Amino acid sequence: MGTPRYRHIIWDWNGTLLDDLDLCVDVMNGLLGRRGLPLLDRARYLRLFDFPVREYYERLGFDFARDRFEELSVEFITAYDARRWECQLQPKAKTILESLQAAGVTQSVLSAYRQETLQEIVGHFGLTPYFKRILGLDNIYAHSKAELGRNWVAELGLPPGEILLIGDTLHDLDVAQAIGVDCVLVACGHHPEARLRSRTDRVLADLSGLGAWPGLV
Repeated sequence: MGTPRYRHIIWDWNGTLLDDLDLCVDVMNGLLGRRGLPLLDRARYLRLFDFPVREYYERLGFDFARDRFEELSVEFITAYDARRWECQLQPKAKTILESLQAAGVTQSVLSAYRQETLQEIVGHFGLTPYFKRILGLDNIYAHSKAELGRNWVAELGLPPGEILLIGDTLHDLDVAQAIGVDCVLVACGHHPEARLRSRTDRVLADLSGLGAWPGLV
């Protein structure tokens, strides 16, 4: 990488740096199967998954009169956390982080994952030194990251045009627009490429394409 225009990268975690798609499908199938609801495959998951997560649960057929959303969230995240070490980083994730750091670009993580658990898994993969800040939510219900992101951008004190958010869902695009920074999406996570391209052409198949992305080289 040469001298980048972007001076700071805000990374999403789940699906962007961490490859947890199959785990999310498998864990959710546990919840669905225990209630006799139709199971997911990758294609159906990619078609239905979205934020806010509550609406995703409704599309899957959960009856909140029978199972409160908060209780379902606890059931899902408990099963997910018990198996999170099965996940691997996305291909090229560490290489990209190293290249950006070597180019003098600072980096952070902004995630809907719980703060304490996020810090733990980032550390598990030995990535903590790459990040100026690791920002997660203070609950398990995966609400919007926008307010957290706005506060972080204000603290960074950089011109918004020098900040790039990298994510894997249209929610990440919404967050980037809400906090006033540029965004590029990778189609290797929780939203498929066609869905991402329905709203933006700033889409890459996977992280390997970032090495030639304008503003990063």
